[in-house]
Amino acid sequence: MAGTVTVVVGTQWGDEGKGKLVDLLSKEADLCMRFQGGGNAGHTVVNNYGEFKLHLVPCGIFNANCICVMGTGTVIDPQDLLAEMEAIASKGVSVEQLVISDRAHVVMPYHKLLDKVEDEARGAYRVETTGRGIGPAYTDKVGRIGIRFHDLLHEDILRAKLSAVIKKHNAILTHVYGQQPFDAEELIEAALAWGQQLKPRIVDTMPIVRAALQENKNVLLEGQLSAMKDIDWGSYPFVTSSSPTAAGASAGSGIPPRYINRVIGVAKAYSTQVGTGPMPTELHDEMGAHLRTLGGEFGATTGRPRRIGWFDAVVTRYVTEINGCTDLNITKLDVLDTLAEIPVCTGYRYKGELIEHLPDPVIHEKCEPVYEVLPGWQQSTEQAKTLADLPRNARNYLDRLAELVNVRIHSVGVGPNRDQTLMA
Repeated sequence: MAGTVTVVVGTQWGDEGKGKLVDLLSKEADLCMRFQGGGNAGHTVVNNYGEFKLHLVPCGIFNANCICVMGTGTVIDPQDLLAEMEAIASKGVSVEQLVISDRAHVVMPYHKLLDKVEDEARGAYRVETTGRGIGPAYTDKVGRIGIRFHDLLHEDILRAKLSAVIKKHNAILTHVYGQQPFDAEELIEAALAWGQQLKPRIVDTMPIVRAALQENKNVLLEGQLSAMKDIDWGSYPFVTSSSPTAAGASAGSGIPPRYINRVIGVAKAYSTQVGTGPMPTELHDEMGAHLRTLGGEFGATTGRPRRIGWFDAVVTRYVTEINGCTDLNITKLDVLDTLAEIPVCTGYRYKGELIEHLPDPVIHEKCEPVYEVLPGWQQSTEQAKTLADLPRNARNYLDRLAELVNVRIHSVGVGPNRDQTLMA
């Protein structure tokens, strides 16, 4: 992994197991950065320190020699970040190497309330957000009224900005949604306290990034969710408010695209999704419930049951093309170990017509999946140490997924632990 800039992205709807891969790759990384999103998605990591559900802190935190960066493209709740750092440190993991971009935006308490009431007001187009305030924080950012971490260190700037923005949000909260207003002075006092607690970590990240590139260091850019939740390319409006793509990695990290030389897409051996939006392969039967139980498919952030479906090659091929994926990591192959047959979606039918490319979300919602049924292997893969150790039908299944998606296999997960990853 000498001198690489690697982006890890999801290729389904999020929750593919990116955290496990980042944790593994970060053993050789010099810098690991989250480049977008906030606490609305969790990465589950199982290693020698124990099991962790990281919502904000980069998964490279377990490598004491790796600088971990909350990038400029992220939105961060300071209270949640402080609590997560404390929880990590309590298990003997150093958080000294964690820094925050001074340009990153702050998730404020009013963002969380707005997130809840605005999503409820969307009716049929409700996104079922996590309520972590991510969308409203990005709305303020785009509206040029956001609070940045740099502002937490300057009371005069913070006071001027917050005094203005709180008038707008209080007016909306009280008059439109019938909520109680926020007290500006209380918010200012809390924000200044966060700034003091995090002051040593709030830095201009550009010199750090520039030095890593100039010194040919190993850089790992950690995305959340997937392009199916991308604000531009996802199933709009059932999407997140940022760009969890390789292009978003460049924008959110400050690393020019020409420096990125590897993009690893992560996909489960089947499909899951949290929240609303099209999902043609979704299973509403006992098999869906069975796979949910086998895979422990409950959201790391909310605990909500994930929607379950068969592998959708149309979706994953679309996402790998948008990201320019060079490699594919397949996770949770072991969840399929007991199945006699495994359907794979190779296309859709819409009004009798065969569709092999991802359509507009309105049409996507009405598509019927076209399946190719592959034979299962019906034996455990959890003890495998190499791909050659896998049953023949398991290898054939992986080969078929790679063929349908048109991206080579990088690695395969056969269990939750870091060492249960088979490298190609």
